[in-house]
Amino acid sequence: MTSDLEAFIHDRLPLEAVPGVPEVRLHRAGPRSGLARLAEADPDFGSPYWARPWGGGLALARHVLDHPEIVAGQSVLDLGAGSGLVAIAAALAGAAEVRAVDIDPYAVTATRLNAAANGVAVEVARSDITGGDPPEVDLMLVGDLFYDPDLAERVERFLQRCLTAGIVVLIGDPFRAFLPTERLRVVAEYPVADYGDPHGAARAAGVFAFF
Repeated sequence: MTSDLEAFIHDRLPLEAVPGVPEVRLHRAGPRSGLARLAEADPDFGSPYWARPWGGGLALARHVLDHPEIVAGQSVLDLGAGSGLVAIAAALAGAAEVRAVDIDPYAVTATRLNAAANGVAVEVARSDITGGDPPEVDLMLVGDLFYDPDLAERVERFLQRCLTAGIVVLIGDPFRAFLPTERLRVVAEYPVADYGDPHGAARAAGVFAFF
């Protein structure tokens, strides 16, 4: 199955520079990528969020690249990595070790291919770690995981355990409905072309410290 996924992504999703984060190239879906046909053929195919950059990830990746001291020499985990954009940015900015986790097999494959295309080392795993103990990392990066109420609640509880364990948590999000703003301090804001916004219209996305 992995080889089939790799072939599909290579063949149908061209490598392109990311808008607002041109240092990173990703395999990105376009009108002729055939994602609808893939969804029909694969009963396990979920939402292809891994095929396009989202606002929170764009802001967080931009922030990490603009402020490499945040990740330099640190062990970093990209939670819900999607395309791997944030993990790749952390690696390019000088993180000592970068891990990326996602529950979707397509996201895991895309992240692995995207990391290789950018010449960086990222350890990628398919896993839902939100129900377990905090990982042994210095910094947790979370891009755009607050779009669903159940997911947002689960992620917030996990991040609280991470914080208690001494892990620094940074979140990128375009102020979605289920963002726990009462637990966040705004670090920076960036204009981003969020996936789903009409005609690529820019909106503000924040980078937040979780406390």
